[in-house]
Amino acid sequence: MLVIDAYLDKSPIQGLGVFAKGPIAKGTVIWKFDPRFDRLIEVEVYESTTGPVKSYLDRYCYPRRSDPRYIVFEGDDARYMNHADNPNFGFASEDVAVALRAIAAGEELTCDYNVFFEDGFDFLGDR
Repeated sequence: MLVIDAYLDKSPIQGLGVFAKGPIAKGTVIWKFDPRFDRLIEVEVYESTTGPVKSYLDRYCYPRRSDPRYIVFEGDDARYMNHADNPNFGFASEDVAVALRAIAAGEELTCDYNVFFEDGFDFLGDR
């Protein structure tokens, strides 16, 4: 779950993006996994899913690195976060993300998708 004030808007990177409502200081916690809202979906369930639901999961979920039996589905707008090679936030741990530098109000929040995928993220499909 995002733990800072943010909003969705059109992204110059891809589709929708998540933007900071106010300035964020370096080191501020931006996101925390919250099992009350964020979901761990069993890979077995994911793999047995088809059609539009499967496409949705493909677009908005990522592997749980610490437990490959699950994928993570974020229950809020964090799932619209876009990739950047030089992101403005990163993961202090698998369940906590922090600002890597000061982030200005109105700036798009970005992360490096490669941290979620052992062999890197396949950018052939638009996210």
